[in-house]
Amino acid sequence: MSKVILDLCGGTGAWSKPYAEHGYDVRNITLPDYDVRIYKPPPKNVYGILAAPPCTEFSLARTKAKKPRDLKKGMEIVIACLNIIWECQDRIARDTQKIPPLKFWALENPNGMLNWYLGHPVYIFQPYDFGNTYKKKTCLWGHFNQPIKQLIFLEEPPKFDKLKTKEIHGEFYGKLDRQTRRAITPSGFAKAFFEANP
Repeated sequence: MSKVILDLCGGTGAWSKPYAEHGYDVRNITLPDYDVRIYKPPPKNVYGILAAPPCTEFSLARTKAKKPRDLKKGMEIVIACLNIIWECQDRIARDTQKIPPLKFWALENPNGMLNWYLGHPVYIFQPYDFGNTYKKKTCLWGHFNQPIKQLIFLEEPPKFDKLKTKEIHGEFYGKLDRQTRRAITPSGFAKAFFEANP
């Protein structure tokens, strides 16, 4: 039986892609086909959960929005993701069990107002920590092995402010807008996360 990975709000499936490539049974629970708020029940044999709820309401970069911030709306999806995680964690085989049912779980969001609700993140990274050529300070909460950041020594630091929009997930350039492409999990991080949490 293959190991089930739930990719909650997974979008393009970039974070779970290394798991799919290695034969895991990846289930991308994302709109428009699936809504985490009504996804019930999760399968019985879930191995790990990746959750990337939208950051629209929590982002500190949200400075020119036409509508006021709706933190309750944003938290609805975060809470739905956590409820799925908690339901899987509740499935202990015996009262004396010392190992959690999930091998790992992680919830990701850019540095922002979600910290107000979930507290200090377990792990913070930038895409350039894993070889991607842009910056976006991202936080993770959960129970997982921390990916090892790359040590890269450069004669000159990269000029991220001059980064051309085509260079951010260029395979989706012309298909998705810049904001949506920036929301895609960086490939270098996804690979490192998989290697730390096989």
